[in-house]
Amino acid sequence: MDYTPHTEEDITTMLAALGLEDVQDLRAPIPDSLRMPTLDLPPGMTEMEGVGLVDSIAAASRAAAPELSFLGAGAYDHFAPSVVDATISRGEFFTAYTPYQPEVSQGTLRVIFEFQTMMCELTGMEVANASMYDGSSALAEAVLMAMRIRPGKRVILPRSLHPFYRSVVETYVRGIGLQIVTAPWTLGGTIDLDWLADNADDSATAVVIQNPNFLGVLEPLDEIGALLADRSPLSIAAVNPITLGQIEPPGSYGADIVVGDGQPLGLPLSFGGPYVGFFATRHEHIRRMPGRIVGQTTDVNGKRAYVLTLKTREQDIRRDKATSNICTNQTLCGTAVTVYLSALGPKGLAEVGAVNWERSHAAQEALCGLPGVSSPFGGPFFNEFVWQTPMPATDLLDRLSQSGISAGVDLGRFYEDLSNCVLTCVTEKRSPDDVDRLVKAVEGAI
Repeated sequence: MDYTPHTEEDITTMLAALGLEDVQDLRAPIPDSLRMPTLDLPPGMTEMEGVGLVDSIAAASRAAAPELSFLGAGAYDHFAPSVVDATISRGEFFTAYTPYQPEVSQGTLRVIFEFQTMMCELTGMEVANASMYDGSSALAEAVLMAMRIRPGKRVILPRSLHPFYRSVVETYVRGIGLQIVTAPWTLGGTIDLDWLADNADDSATAVVIQNPNFLGVLEPLDEIGALLADRSPLSIAAVNPITLGQIEPPGSYGADIVVGDGQPLGLPLSFGGPYVGFFATRHEHIRRMPGRIVGQTTDVNGKRAYVLTLKTREQDIRRDKATSNICTNQTLCGTAVTVYLSALGPKGLAEVGAVNWERSHAAQEALCGLPGVSSPFGGPFFNEFVWQTPMPATDLLDRLSQSGISAGVDLGRFYEDLSNCVLTCVTEKRSPDDVDRLVKAVEGAI
């Protein structure tokens, strides 16, 4: 199959119009040091050969399903009712192309509107956009939005912020001269409030609080909210939406911007994506918010209708007036989240959270009851926790993997002082028998 778009005649005609003789002349202004060398590509394959190659590569990878997985750290193995996949697989929704044109179908616009409404209800905020790429990009965009609202020289990120989120924020702010300052954690694994009181001053544009944080620990939200209430920096909350069926929404403790990843709400684990970020804020900041907003109105016949109310990306308005250069959203994933929340309802979401809480605490208690195993952080947690082993975590995890158990994440990858620590997640999909199997395997491996 040949996908070359231009014939030799087309190329000759275009070069003649430009006064050039060869296609390579188009690249003449580019220094040799910036040019990519010739790619060493293998010969072409037939479709059957290509499928065989991809299958052989995939066979070398391990999926979470065949193993007993207690992995978390930002990507969570929750149960999604079958109605989620059944709905998003319908032809009206199933597309890889983002629906952002004004003439997009009323059904799609209605789903986006409901997604926004649900995000506002979950977070306790007044407005939410149509979605972002994922939780990390949503947080980075929130930091940029904070700069537009309240310019400053620094942004405060907790040491316990997810390292991948931190990396994305660092990438976003690298070119705008915004300094990242790291807030330490306490012995309990929460942000150091004394340090925060001394450093959340007028030079800071925002303070980011992740709840639960990367260690799984729940932050003292009321105390943080009270501390920041009369200070200049904006408060940005990065939250796990599953927890919001159990704990107070960020709007109740004074958050100015709320972001997070919707993956726990009906999206499967799939090599890191596609996921969907949510982004909510106060109405006064609506025109500083990135992304798009779907609004409800009436048509010429007086019937309810949905329209793209705000589109502040640089593809739609002047670049100097734009609030984001994100040129897509995650509507299909957002639809999955909307269906998931509709299927569960507030009571169902609370029940999922309660099961996560109960089973994770039972697992933590059982593991920390083993000889040589302890809990390095005393703070409360939701559905994942850190436990310290008497041996390097990477060695222990390798042993457990040989038994068909992915016991968690080696925190030594991210923090040198936690090289003997494992971050383990227990969702509603892990039964008490699964937890018993984990505990017995750890006991035999240490």
